[in-house]
Amino acid sequence: MTTLQQDPLLTVMYSSTAVATFGEPELSALLAQARAANERNGLTGMLLFRDNRFFQTLEGTPDAVHEVMDRIRADDRHTDVHVLNQESIVERRFSDWTMGYVPLPAPREPLLPGVRNAFTDVQGSDDAVAALRAARELNLWFRVRANRTAGRRAAQAL
Repeated sequence: MTTLQQDPLLTVMYSSTAVATFGEPELSALLAQARAANERNGLTGMLLFRDNRFFQTLEGTPDAVHEVMDRIRADDRHTDVHVLNQESIVERRFSDWTMGYVPLPAPREPLLPGVRNAFTDVQGSDDAVAALRAARELNLWFRVRANRTAGRRAAQAL
């Protein structure tokens, strides 16, 4: 019996702050550049952006992910790059996305007592466990939202 050997995969979740203000034109250009580079390098993932802050998940071979993370750290458009999680994975979570993107609206202020904002928790928490939990919640939120959108498009096509 032959066992198929699959290349190991790595996922990295990080947050950063944009140095300059990113409007829609700058964000569109960044996404086009990232999607093309990710396709060439076999990377998948997602990006969330709000209030000049980024949250991104990348997945691919360890070499490809580390290479992109090195470029991101050296990119003068970012500051405060914080890796929230890095782990080996068996299967991609964003296999259909060279770089999925969802714009996040600003939260309604003030939040009700007891209500959390996962995007704020990712960058605003000194508690590494809370930041990781928020990062995982954002990943799940993105995947659920993407599946709902795909389902609506399929229903409209009927």
